[in-house]
Amino acid sequence: LPAHMSSVAGHNSNAVPFQQQDFQQLRSACLRDGVLFCDPAFPADWSSLGYNQLGRYSSKTTGLEWKRPTELCSNPQFIIGGAKRTDICQGALGDCWLLAAIASLTLDPQILARVVPSGQGFQQDYAGIFHFQLWQYGDWVDVVVDDRLPTRDGKLLFVHSAEGSEFWSALLEKAYAKVNSSYEALSGGSTLEGFEDFTGGIAETYDLKDPPPHLFPLMRKALRLGSLLGCSIDISSSYETEAITGQKLVKGHAYSITAAQEVHAYGSAVQLLRIRNPWGQVEWTGAWSDGSREWDAVRPEEKSKLEHSADDGEFWMSFSDFLRQFSRLEMCNLTPDTLSSDEVGRWSYSQFEGAWRVGSTAGGCRNYPATFCSNPQFVIRLQDVDDEPHDGEDGCTLLVGLMQKDGRRERRFGRDLNTIGFAIYQVGRGSAAVARSRTFINLREVCDRFKLPPGEYVIIPSTFEPHRKGSFVLRVFTEKQADSRSERERERERERETERERERERERETETERDRKRERERERETERETERERETERERQRERERERQRERQRERGRERDRERERERERERERQRERQRYSLQTCRHIVSLMDVSFTRSHGSDMERVWALFFSGLGGYLCGSAGFQVNSTVIQEIVSRYADDQCAIDFDCFVGCLIRLETLFKMFRTLDKKNQGKIELDIQQVKPQNYCNLNIFSCFIQM
Repeated sequence: LPAHMSSVAGHNSNAVPFQQQDFQQLRSACLRDGVLFCDPAFPADWSSLGYNQLGRYSSKTTGLEWKRPTELCSNPQFIIGGAKRTDICQGALGDCWLLAAIASLTLDPQILARVVPSGQGFQQDYAGIFHFQLWQYGDWVDVVVDDRLPTRDGKLLFVHSAEGSEFWSALLEKAYAKVNSSYEALSGGSTLEGFEDFTGGIAETYDLKDPPPHLFPLMRKALRLGSLLGCSIDISSSYETEAITGQKLVKGHAYSITAAQEVHAYGSAVQLLRIRNPWGQVEWTGAWSDGSREWDAVRPEEKSKLEHSADDGEFWMSFSDFLRQFSRLEMCNLTPDTLSSDEVGRWSYSQFEGAWRVGSTAGGCRNYPATFCSNPQFVIRLQDVDDEPHDGEDGCTLLVGLMQKDGRRERRFGRDLNTIGFAIYQVGRGSAAVARSRTFINLREVCDRFKLPPGEYVIIPSTFEPHRKGSFVLRVFTEKQADSRSERERERERERETERERERERERETETERDRKRERERERETERETERERETERERQRERERERQRERQRERGRERDRERERERERERERQRERQRYSLQTCRHIVSLMDVSFTRSHGSDMERVWALFFSGLGGYLCGSAGFQVNSTVIQEIVSRYADDQCAIDFDCFVGCLIRLETLFKMFRTLDKKNQGKIELDIQQVKPQNYCNLNIFSCFIQM
């Protein structure tokens, strides 16, 4: 990998804190506060155990207690004398596939040291907190756990060491359960999954009923490259799970392969495999087993290096018996940065992340041609053939692995894995695929090995059916360096190349062409200048039109002023009209100024008018005035005021005359000056004009 990759978050030398829990910070805080760490992200309760078989009300969790190693033994140890395969003994959880992968870690201290960081223990700086590093879908994550472990009757319920005082394997199992949401999520699986999550490598599966040629040299080469190998025996029903055969092999159980050697016996070379049962017991009893007579034919110097008789779960078996007894071989090839030893070779490694989105990139397999092309596409260019191919054929070896994410975490919600696969097309060689995954299957990962001639290829991963959403990681391993990128990156590169070609074309243009361009530019500039002049003239026209509009507005304003002046003149005319006496007022004057209070048709009108004007003049000069109460005021307003509570001059004069007359009448009738008068029935009869006159005045008031 490029040197700069070592600083990228998620790289194995720069693991990302899982769930943002930083080990150093958490441990320092616990040591400062004098407390033992309790993990809130993976609490010591039923939710961390499981959801069904290990759920809250399951009989399998009855009597279970969470205890720290310091509560289980007097002198707990993290690792004693280095990690050994005997430190991994299976408990009540069906995760033998995981334990086989953990056992393989013990064969390579360098890989183990990264998964199980050093500097941890129960003595110095103990705070009840531990951490491990696991590979998860393209990134390395640092997983923090507390050391509270499930127990029953004072013993660990799940994985444990043979001695009972080492706890690294139990804590590693807990960290793996945490990233997968619970212990129950680890039940059942493939050793390949554990291999990949402990190494970041890419895994292959081989059907041993139909093995590829040259399988044994391929296994030897893989072990020399540090690859992790596992094997298992298929079962035909659940009743055969962990059933033991007559030669002490366990069906449906994951074994790890720890060595591949050739020995000389009976005058020929014999191919042997060393296999380990993660139980730490129950070993093969057939040919080449511990203490079998086949070892007697081996030369002493070879026998002393290989034979080891102990009931530790590890045994030798011939390759031919291996093919007959086992059903499946699993091989995990490591990334270039996994091992630093110069004694092993290196794979070239490329990784892509993608997603199938309903309605856009979830196109399904080639059975759905209308949508297949919408799947994500990734390009790889193979340039150099392999050095010393194990099968003797020239070509470029590549491993393609398609992995879908978060399958175990989704189990508790009843969601199944998608059925996935991929196809490989050579660029420029038609629409037929040159290679494809052997099958579409609902596993976490589909991986296959190919040998192709040098060239440029497109890899198209897909679900079997369209419109199935999911996210994935696509990884490509090649024996020689290969150029790989996504189809989007390839398109961008084509665009950049097109742009470079355009630039070269522009540089090849002649001076004449450039002159033509300059002339066209001058013409365009002239046109632009002409257009600017036209625009200036249009702006002048618009300004003149605006000025005309302003003049029209001013004229409308002057017309409004003239109309207001005419309205004021009409109002003044109305005022003058209101200052004249109406005929009704004149009648009241004549009637009410009859001071004799009798109907006098022959009265002298000059005397009447003299009396009226003398009384009005006296009022206007201040010699007359009336004090009335609020009730009379209200009656005056009601009688004489208009809608706006204003009294015009005509009404005002009429009102004054009536008030003056009434007061005079009152004083005339109030002969004793008592401030009150009395009227008899005869004075208010209508026949009496005087009385009627008085009565009418009061009524009108």
